[in-house]
Amino acid sequence: MASIWTMGEILAEIMRPGVGMALDQPGEFIGPFPSGAPAIFIDTVAKLGHPAGIIGGVGEDDFGQCIFTRLTADGVDCRYVQSYPHGSTAVAFVTYFLDGSRKFLYHIDHTPAVLTGFSGDEQIEDPAFFHVMGCSLMVNDAFREQILHAKSSFLSKGARISFDPNIRTELLGEKSLEEVVRPVLENCSVLLPGITELALLSGAADIQTGARMMFDRYPIEIIVVKRGKQGCSVFSRDGQVVHTAAYPIEEVDPTGAGDCFDAGFLCGLLDNRSIQDCSKMAAAAGALNAAAFGPMEGKINSANIEALLSKS
Repeated sequence: MASIWTMGEILAEIMRPGVGMALDQPGEFIGPFPSGAPAIFIDTVAKLGHPAGIIGGVGEDDFGQCIFTRLTADGVDCRYVQSYPHGSTAVAFVTYFLDGSRKFLYHIDHTPAVLTGFSGDEQIEDPAFFHVMGCSLMVNDAFREQILHAKSSFLSKGARISFDPNIRTELLGEKSLEEVVRPVLENCSVLLPGITELALLSGAADIQTGARMMFDRYPIEIIVVKRGKQGCSVFSRDGQVVHTAAYPIEEVDPTGAGDCFDAGFLCGLLDNRSIQDCSKMAAAAGALNAAAFGPMEGKINSANIEALLSKS
């Protein structure tokens, strides 16, 4: 069976338990939760029954063990996750505010999260997709080059490239967004942006116009625009347009929902589902994750996905 792979930061997430708790004030935290956008994504792929692997690094410490145990228990191939004795596992602190916005405080750079030792010559079995997260490209220049090298390696092995821009202004710093993401877009088959991200990439506020502009510039086959509680819109190069509503759930924590959405859509493609059904599968995965507290704590599995799909 074809596999899905990713490469990027693997980290422990420490979260404020309530809304409106600023990070510059003493107070409670809950965690550690296994996290990192690439890790959340690939864990969901594995839980949906597809061969899944991740390339990354953790510290030889309790947080690293916490993450490694979760990923392997869920079926993720972690043979290319390096454990480093000299360096602590990356950490992100997260809080939410009353207006729905959130703030991240990252400790990723200069940690094992950006050290992989991946040469590109490793044995990878039948890769269907290599998934890139924009936040991973923004950590530092050296790590971005490692990911781009891996992207080229997977392309040579027959994989298609999927890309979630996942823009984190906390990480982007003074770097140009176009400079960071263009090398991935030039080989991208499936693009999965949010509304704001598509506008930033295309320069158009209207999503249909923005999608058309991206098709004109890059060899993208499918653009899936994530619209939060409004669902998603899918555009294909051949002219198909599909709009899918979000599944009504009691939202507990939206952290990681977009990463799970990505996994659901790509797994749908590998299942040879229609674009409409892929978008429903993606929306179901995102909804299940948002219904639980923690970045990859949603009750996501094939049975629960199918249960939601049967209601649409």
